[in-house]
Amino acid sequence: MSEPAVVFVGAGAIGRPMVSRVAAAGHAVVAVDPVPSARDWAAQQGIPAAASITDAPRADTVVVMVATPEQLGTLVDEALTGDVAGVRWIVMSTVGPDAVRAQAARLSAAGARVLDVPVTGGVARARTGELTLFAAGPAAELDAARPVLDCFGTVRPVGAEVGDGQAIKVVNQHLCSVHIVAAAEALALAGSLGLDREQVLSLVEQGAAGSWMLSDRGPRMLEGTDVEVTSTIGIFVKDSALVATAAGAAGADTPLLGLARERYDRAAAAGLAQRDDSRVIETYPEPASGLARRNNA
Repeated sequence: MSEPAVVFVGAGAIGRPMVSRVAAAGHAVVAVDPVPSARDWAAQQGIPAAASITDAPRADTVVVMVATPEQLGTLVDEALTGDVAGVRWIVMSTVGPDAVRAQAARLSAAGARVLDVPVTGGVARARTGELTLFAAGPAAELDAARPVLDCFGTVRPVGAEVGDGQAIKVVNQHLCSVHIVAAAEALALAGSLGLDREQVLSLVEQGAAGSWMLSDRGPRMLEGTDVEVTSTIGIFVKDSALVATAAGAAGADTPLLGLARERYDRAAAAGLAQRDDSRVIETYPEPASGLARRNNA
C-alpha cells in the first residue's frame, strides 16, 4: 500500500459510516479492524483494510474508534512497537478521562500528538455527518485536524487538555444511559396499561416528555430482539460503568445512573449483551395476557 493520510481504527457499527465519510471526502484511508467481517465490509466499499495497526502503513493521522479502554491500551501497545513520532492521534472512542490521559501520555512520550474527541449522535448521525464532536486539545492541533474532523460533524471545542472531551462525554453518557432506560420503562408501562404502544410513542415524543433517545430508540423497542444493532447493550454496560467510576472519583451522587446501570447489567446477564441497546426493554415483564392489545403481546 502507498502511504495513506488516515488510518481509521475500528470499523464497527458507528465506525463504518465514519470511515466511509473520510473516504468520500477524498482522503486516502486504511481501515483497521481485527474482525474479518469488518475488513470484508471495507473491501466491498473499496477501502483498504488491515487486521492490526502494525499491518497498516504509517499515516499522518490515526483516528481511533475502538469500544473499550482495554482495546485502546492494546492498540497503543501495538503502535508503540513502531514509530509514532509526528503522527496525530484522534481518540474518538468513549473510554473515560483516565484512560485517554494515560494512553495519551504514552503516545506523547513517543513523539505523537493526541487529541481527545469523543462523539455523540449515534449511527444515524454518523451516516449523515451530523455527529457532535467534544474536541479537546491545543487549538492549533484542532485546527490542523479539521479536514478530518469536519467529515464527521460539528466540532465543539471543550478544553485544551486531553481528558476534557471524555469528561463531557461522561456527562453525555449519564443522560443517554438514563434516557434509554426511562424510554423502555415508559413504553413497558404503556403496554401494561393496555395501550397501543406505537400510538403512545407518537403522542408523547412530541410533547414535554419527549427526548432524542425516546424518538430514536423507541421505535426499535417496539420491534423484536433481532432489530438492527446500532449500539449494543454491552456498550452501555461499559459506558454506565465508566460514568459510575468517574462519578465515584468526583464524589458525585448518581442514584438514577445506578438504577439504569442495573438494567443494562440485567439485560447482559439475560444474553442480550450483543443485541441493540433498545432491547433493555426486555428486562421489563410483558403485559399480562388479555390486558395488552394485540400489538403489545
